[in-house]
Amino acid sequence: MKARIVVSAVCVFDDAGRLLTVRKSGTAMFMHPGGKPEPGETAALAAARELAEEVGIVVDPGELELMGVWIADAANEAATDIEATVFRAPGTWTAHPSAEIAEIRWLDLAALDRGVPLPADLAPLLTDHILPELAGTRG
Repeated sequence: MKARIVVSAVCVFDDAGRLLTVRKSGTAMFMHPGGKPEPGETAALAAARELAEEVGIVVDPGELELMGVWIADAANEAATDIEATVFRAPGTWTAHPSAEIAEIRWLDLAALDRGVPLPADLAPLLTDHILPELAGTRG
């Protein structure tokens, strides 16, 4: 049986409609900002805290919009699943890498709609669950 890590993640968009992805130090895969809840934290509290720590975006946890809960292969841990509660941050944002984030990259969803191939370095949660979910809401 695979190990399971519980995480919260946030979909953040800029004013061009691009989706924020982050790469943590020492890893190769891009994913949502987010992470593991601390003891006593709700999924929304963890998501808001991680967003502020990792990319400098401060949002009220009560304003986060729940997209869903998915199970996916962990991007950076072998033989491990993540159980991700994923939120959407309302509005548009700018971001900068902080804490353990080595790099940020904005993913152009409109280009994907036009058939531009997905980058090969995206986490399974993004490719298998979130991008199809977002595509369904766009079109």
